[in-house]
Amino acid sequence: MIKDITIGQYFPGKSAVHRLDPRMKLLLTVLYIVMLFIAKGFLGLAVGIIYMLAAFLMSGIPIRMMLKSVKPILPIIVFTGFLNLFFITTGDPLVEWHFIKITTGGLKTMVFMASRIILLIFGTSLLTYTTSPITLTDAIERVMSPLKVIKFPAHEIAMMMTIALRFIPTLIEETDKIMSAQKARGADMESGNVIKRAKALIPILIPLFVSAFRRAEELALAMECRCYHGGEGRTRLKQLKTAPRDYVALAVTVLFIVAVILLNRFLPI
Repeated sequence: MIKDITIGQYFPGKSAVHRLDPRMKLLLTVLYIVMLFIAKGFLGLAVGIIYMLAAFLMSGIPIRMMLKSVKPILPIIVFTGFLNLFFITTGDPLVEWHFIKITTGGLKTMVFMASRIILLIFGTSLLTYTTSPITLTDAIERVMSPLKVIKFPAHEIAMMMTIALRFIPTLIEETDKIMSAQKARGADMESGNVIKRAKALIPILIPLFVSAFRRAEELALAMECRCYHGGEGRTRLKQLKTAPRDYVALAVTVLFIVAVILLNRFLPI
């Protein structure tokens, strides 16, 4: 499970999705989320599925990476689905046993909400898969730059967000190494009740926190040695520029949103 976590990873490429302006990719991701949330039926979600499949195929990212991005949050999806299944009692009853009642409305809501969450993960994962941390930092800073008028630390916030994303794969790899080392020393982390399993995590968490603080200190020292003093007076090697393909992608996304709105109006299934 640890190796299946792909949050924050970047896969270099030269596809049409990789070459999109990172600011436009941020906007497209937000519009895609809007598309999913305004969908009132499964036909609307089907439009989101088509959009996301087309984006992944154009990006050259393997489809299996889509499935990997979902695996870490699968327990949350299952838990949310069961809550909707048992607590929504609209529609025709399917199963009734004591206090448990499963209806068609609960079943429909469970599938709908689980599908929406999965599609959200796909969309946000594609952003980090096709955008390097450096360009993502520049894009977030540019998007938040109007807030500098009110003394908002746009550069610092963007830097912190990107560093956090960048170090997720590193911490996951470190966790896997620590777990392998503890198992090689005879540590049992899979048997016993919940309390025993929680206690077995202590030999993992302590060295993980020590390693995280050490990496943070090394990063701060490296930034100081390079005379980093925030975004003031900072220049960029690559300037962000929009191209016709960015506006084409925006127009296509808007058309998909319009299609979802029309389906909500005429075929709310």
